[in-house]
Amino acid sequence: MNTAPIQTDALVIGAGPVGLYTVFQLGLQGVAVQVVDVLPQAGGQCVELYPDKPIFDIPGIPRCSGRELAQRLLAQVAPFKPHFHFNRQVSSLVLQADGRWQVSTTSGIAPATHFMARTVFIAAGVGAFVPKELKLEGLATWLGSQLFYRHAPTSATHGQRVLVVGGEDEAVACAVALAQGGAQSVTLVHRRDVLQAPPAALAPFNTLRAAGKIKFLTGQLTGLSASADRLQQVQLTTPEDHTAAVPLDTLVVCQGVSPKLGPIADWGLDMARKQLRVSTETFATSAPGIYAVGDVITYPGKKKLIVCGFHEATLAVFAAAQTLCPEASGVLQYTTSSALLQQRLGVAGTPARC
Repeated sequence: MNTAPIQTDALVIGAGPVGLYTVFQLGLQGVAVQVVDVLPQAGGQCVELYPDKPIFDIPGIPRCSGRELAQRLLAQVAPFKPHFHFNRQVSSLVLQADGRWQVSTTSGIAPATHFMARTVFIAAGVGAFVPKELKLEGLATWLGSQLFYRHAPTSATHGQRVLVVGGEDEAVACAVALAQGGAQSVTLVHRRDVLQAPPAALAPFNTLRAAGKIKFLTGQLTGLSASADRLQQVQLTTPEDHTAAVPLDTLVVCQGVSPKLGPIADWGLDMARKQLRVSTETFATSAPGIYAVGDVITYPGKKKLIVCGFHEATLAVFAAAQTLCPEASGVLQYTTSSALLQQRLGVAGTPARC
């Protein structure tokens, strides 16, 4: 079913720290924002790769974790009420006759979403974080029907025999949620007999396992069986080289994520060594109305630091604001003294938009 594109002045691709700070700067300019990210939550690689590791080089914050940084940035953009679209990967950008960009996204569990944006800000970091695939011949046939990565719709798990593959906190949390959410049975498979999850995640898992609501198997999936166009069971090979057939209705793979450049390379933008070329004055790309910031870009002297991305986002937004808000005076305003900016931040009066 086709739906009308979502109209927006600005679309930010990527909800990592630099993408979130881009949203903040757009909010200060009074620009309404839509945000798309392939991950199920904001935070980018800070949350996906090092959520609990300390970061020491964020201005004004002596120490914080990747997760805490994402939470702080989300709190900072909250007054502007941006609209987030998670679990969606941008597949195409098409320039329209009126200068806007039609942006299409794909999702493994929901219909495609389309946007019509006056400006686009690419803050995709090192690329889209996509799930690590389970390498099993013929398995991809059931992607979206019986095979899911990281999460599955309720319709595919309620009252079903669900097999979860993975051994870290995401897999453990998935198994717990499924066992508590109406699955007929839940089996977790990991190549080792030790799960790499924090105690807070393992406590409910162990309780449900003791109650017989979760089964834990050690080994690797090495084969599958199907009949009547449905996946019926998979073959598990244990560390002792024994094999066993595990019946299932739904397979959820939670083996982590890895960055891939993805469709960006197909958007027709000028690139060098898999990074976007930009103007350091405006951080505009080779296409009109498209800006890029953060680790996805390259220019002489570029440093892949979060603080540098914040600087890039600020200049990109100021450049775009001249097009988005041509009636604005262009006089630089400061949050310490500008009544307009304070209104937009919700700390005085009623938020205003350009």
